[in-house]
Amino acid sequence: MSYQVIGKSVKRVDAVAKVTGKAKYTGDFVEKDMLVGKILRSPYAHARVKRINTEKARALPGVEAVLTCADVPHIKFATAGHPYALDPEHRDIEDRLILTDKARFVGDAVAAVVARDELTAAEALKLIEVEYEELPSLLSVEAALAEDAPAIHEDRPDNVIASGGYAYGDLEKSMQESDLIFEGEYETGIVQHCQLENHNSYAYVDGENRIVIVSSTQIPHIVRRVVGQALGIPWGRIRVIKPYVGGGFGSKQDVCLEPLNAVMTLAVGGRPVRLELTREECMIDTRTRHAIKYKIKTGVSRDGKINAVHITAISNNGAYASHGHAIASSGGAKFRYLYTPQAMKYEPRTVYTNLPVAGAMRAYGCPQIFFAFESHLDEIARALNMDPIALREKNLVQVGHKDPLSDTRVLSCGIRECIARGRELIQWDRKKALYKNQTGDRRRGLGMACFSYQSGTFPHNLEVAGARIVLNQDGSVQLQIGATEIGQGSDTVFAQMVAEVLGITVDMVHVISTQDTDVTPFDPGAYASRQTYVTGMAVRKAALEVKEKILDFVRGMTDIPAGALDLREGNVVYAHSGEVVMPLAEVAMQSYYDPVFSSPITSDVSNNARINAMPYGATFAEVEVDIKTGKIEVLELFNIHDSGKIINHQLAEGQVYGGAAMGVGYALYEQLLFDEKTGRPLNNNLLDYKLPTIMDIPDIKAVFVETNEPTGPFGAKALGEPPAITPAPAIRNAVLDATGVAFRRLPLNPQHVFEKLKEAGLLDRDGE
Repeated sequence: MSYQVIGKSVKRVDAVAKVTGKAKYTGDFVEKDMLVGKILRSPYAHARVKRINTEKARALPGVEAVLTCADVPHIKFATAGHPYALDPEHRDIEDRLILTDKARFVGDAVAAVVARDELTAAEALKLIEVEYEELPSLLSVEAALAEDAPAIHEDRPDNVIASGGYAYGDLEKSMQESDLIFEGEYETGIVQHCQLENHNSYAYVDGENRIVIVSSTQIPHIVRRVVGQALGIPWGRIRVIKPYVGGGFGSKQDVCLEPLNAVMTLAVGGRPVRLELTREECMIDTRTRHAIKYKIKTGVSRDGKINAVHITAISNNGAYASHGHAIASSGGAKFRYLYTPQAMKYEPRTVYTNLPVAGAMRAYGCPQIFFAFESHLDEIARALNMDPIALREKNLVQVGHKDPLSDTRVLSCGIRECIARGRELIQWDRKKALYKNQTGDRRRGLGMACFSYQSGTFPHNLEVAGARIVLNQDGSVQLQIGATEIGQGSDTVFAQMVAEVLGITVDMVHVISTQDTDVTPFDPGAYASRQTYVTGMAVRKAALEVKEKILDFVRGMTDIPAGALDLREGNVVYAHSGEVVMPLAEVAMQSYYDPVFSSPITSDVSNNARINAMPYGATFAEVEVDIKTGKIEVLELFNIHDSGKIINHQLAEGQVYGGAAMGVGYALYEQLLFDEKTGRPLNNNLLDYKLPTIMDIPDIKAVFVETNEPTGPFGAKALGEPPAITPAPAIRNAVLDATGVAFRRLPLNPQHVFEKLKEAGLLDRDGE
């Protein structure tokens, strides 16, 4: 189908505001006499607060309030950014207090102050005297699962948050019928989101005695609900405003600051209080990516057909549940749409430990499980003396595949085309032959890895989205959505959708980017790569309703049947010929000011998307390994995607570049480190945390294989998170190809690589 706006690389609607500094973020707003909030954090990973003396802090000039667990509501609440579930069994675990009397990780919030300025607030924290009863620290999943381990949360005496997985087929029979059995153990580490903008918010009480919170969040409507729950007050007494956001990557899909910020303003009579975390605080007391350990057992035939897969996983969730078991569960579910074994069993456990809290991070459990399984597949291919691509192609899903557990059907699937494009672009066959029998200190290799994902969270969660459109007097429109723009470009994509339906230019669509829970249509927020697909359905629905009303109004003006009319290039035209009937602006003016028939044209819709679509793709990597130092250089990286119809190619490429760069960091550099005895963070800053710089990122190539997803708006499906999934296993598999050494733990930093290469006997005396 031919589109006028869809598929075009139009300029971002927020581009000028952002590059000129006119865009206002939470930190840019200032209220009169704004106060400052600061948090006192536990120095111990596991300790009970026996006594707090706040007298000296309260007596410090400039201190307006000091808060402890005794001064705030003692209501346990859940922080995860999921839609509310009417079924109590499907709700997130309520295990968090606004301030705690039992610290569960180094950095847990035990007290807070509100002062006239930041220096006074910091000084007041030093004056608070806390007596702790130190408890045994459980800093690994093995320690937390030990028989004599103390309970981190009293209602989970075994420290297991949850352990539900899935199974289909006869696993035992399929394993027995397999010619070969392969087993492997794989491990991923703890990493941080490191978005540009630190977590921050400010709160005050308005003239109607309602709490207003301005926050850098991905989920304003969920924040309102969670603050209401944490404070034990009606949700309608909370108003949340989300201005421009400087990135989140899932870290802001949790309610990290806002309940405490709300009690801070209440403690000072409703005066405005800003609560902003430093980078060091962000890295330990927002969210991290889960470290997960996998054991995989796979039965295959001699020709490479996968018969049976058994995966066990232990996920380190840290001190509180946050998104909890949903991460390990979701990764296992999305993984299920790529290959077609006869039988599969997935047994994940999610465990509390005394480390910072893990939560949502880009691709929601998939970087972990795809690293493990795609690495495992390359080892199988090597043992079978089979090309890794051929092994995968023998087992990939086809269009029409029906998931044996959810009954979801694959209606579009370009994974084979993605693989073919990657093979061609990286010159797989030529370079494989060239690098076959390498010697010397520098060795090159090729690797690849595939992924599947989903577009939103249905059927596991509600997928509802709202959109509101108003036709202005000049023929332009206002678009208001509950979906949050956090840098990914969703506002621009929605503007393109509206422009396409209404036959106007994108600059005639005025997107209201600020979300305000008082006036914004309901939408859970930015997560799960849902917005183009799920919110796009609502936007298209609202635009079609406006179009129908416009053409019906013209029918009243002209007696021309609405079915004979269309909208193109800012005009009402005859559908069959394109001949102009009248400008859209004339219709708009009539709809506002006609003495008899005035009826301004608007739409306000909600759409419940009870469907899902699977994006697919592959990453191809070429690396060079320095045997003597363990340093890995990524020479080429192709990130290839089937995300259905690409709405805006330039924005899509930007998503791929950013996601693939995150994947390179995950593969080679990033890991939060903690003292093995105390649990204290060792590198919670951007000097010691090895985030890759522009000098470390290769020239990433973004490639799209466009299919038509029949359920998606204009044929689109998810793209935002998938680019981060497969760079790590592709790079790891390239290192295996170059060295013959199978690395099973991330990151592949020089120290780790050097030690493994030495263990494998690849270093001569000069390199030892």
